[in-house]
Amino acid sequence: MPEPESRLQAWQVLLGGICALVLTIGLARFAYTPLLPLMHAQAGLGVADGGLLAAINYAGYMSGALLAAWIESPAWRQRLYVWGLPLALLITALMGWSTSFGVWALSRYVGGLCGAAGMLLGSGLVQGWLIRSGRRPELGIYFIGLGLGIVVSALGAMGMTRLELGWAAQWQGFALLGLAFLLPAWWWRPPVPPRATQAAAGAAPSRRWVGLMAAAYFCGGWGFVVNATFTVAIVEKQPLLAGQGPWAWLLVGLASTPAVFVWDRIARRTGDVGALLIAFGLQICGVLLPVLASGLVAALAGALLYGATFIGIVSLTLALVGRHSPANPGKAMARLTLSYGVAQVSAPALTGHMVEASGSFDAAVWLTAAVLAAGMLLLVAVRRQEA
Repeated sequence: MPEPESRLQAWQVLLGGICALVLTIGLARFAYTPLLPLMHAQAGLGVADGGLLAAINYAGYMSGALLAAWIESPAWRQRLYVWGLPLALLITALMGWSTSFGVWALSRYVGGLCGAAGMLLGSGLVQGWLIRSGRRPELGIYFIGLGLGIVVSALGAMGMTRLELGWAAQWQGFALLGLAFLLPAWWWRPPVPPRATQAAAGAAPSRRWVGLMAAAYFCGGWGFVVNATFTVAIVEKQPLLAGQGPWAWLLVGLASTPAVFVWDRIARRTGDVGALLIAFGLQICGVLLPVLASGLVAALAGALLYGATFIGIVSLTLALVGRHSPANPGKAMARLTLSYGVAQVSAPALTGHMVEASGSFDAAVWLTAAVLAAGMLLLVAVRRQEA
């Protein structure tokens, strides 16, 4: 059946893409963060195993990035994106159907694949449709889905906890909630684009520039995943803040939802690298706040800074790399995402073992701040090379 490209409006394609991100990342991935303490308490999941499951999820995401960097066929790119939508719903429900670590690991891995479909394949398909339709490719609107996904996962967990639902029932509840996002994502999915034509030739970036950006993005990925996995657990571990973790996760989503537009404006004034340096610096402050100052205000301020910065690091980096690779920006973005994925696989597993060994998140948090500081040094090197 032909895809109904001509009847779709821009708001439908963008809203469908936003719903796809909420489903493939907000629920299939981010629901794990507010449910992690509950799984520790009720399902017998250890801290190290919790970190390992997060690492497995990002191994799936990295596998999806490899596919996105390899597949050339527009039809297959759209097909994999569409398959990822109902699959994200299924693997969310799967988390509550079993107490087997193997089943959980399978769910997390496939969830990572679904996340790559929504983030990498979906953004390219939506942007391509907007360009072909003569509209501005407002992907800042598309990435609202990341922050909105966090808000949905936080509010969902808080609401179901008030109803005194157990960990398994909450996973099932998230799967039911996902139906509300599956339908518009499915009906307003971007159609199969025509076969790509050779883009206008442009000067390819140097290997040194690409290497520096990949290393800096690795550092950004480390900061992202440690916070994404353990934000709620870090807050809950403080004796006076028990039960307040979901509020921190909600703030992350509320801060990140409009942040893409703010970072776009900052980049116009400072340049992309300048904006990235500001984002990295603010994220270091957010990471360290709960360690340097105890209390709910410090914890929530840290979550607010994290939410406001991680989305900027992702959107600014991908946009910058895409502009430096005009012949095939989508492939360049997917390749760079692999370095982000390496951090997302290694950081949660190492952090989980550090916490179990020390009984505290402090050492892991300081390590995360050091990695982000190294990312800033790499960005300074990028700026010098561009000068």
